[in-house]
Amino acid sequence: QVQLVESGGGLVQPGGSLSLSCAASGIRFSIYTMGWYRQSPGKQRELVATITRSGYTNFADSVKGRFTISIDNAKNTVYLQMNSLKSEDTAVYYCTAVWLSTNYWGQGTQVTVSS
Repeated sequence: QVQLVESGGGLVQPGGSLSLSCAASGIRFSIYTMGWYRQSPGKQRELVATITRSGYTNFADSVKGRFTISIDNAKNTVYLQMNSLKSEDTAVYYCTAVWLSTNYWGQGTQVTVSS
């Protein structure tokens, strides 16, 4: 059974930092492209960042220079480090694992940026 379990969400003040984790099980982690998406109320789900098995990263323009993505193959975990958070970063963040036409999603974790 495939599981992607996110953790690390919460409430943070503008300008603060937060780190999300996504632990994967039931997949051959090292061959998947891992990523993070987010969705705010009334908006479509959007790409935040991805990282391929070779370590190539891609970021949404809105988070470039503020967010980083990394993986730990030994722990089957992908991380999203979020710095200089803004109120517009408030959303449910979803972990995703993609390989060819196969796409798995986590249940999401809420990130709220507010003073």
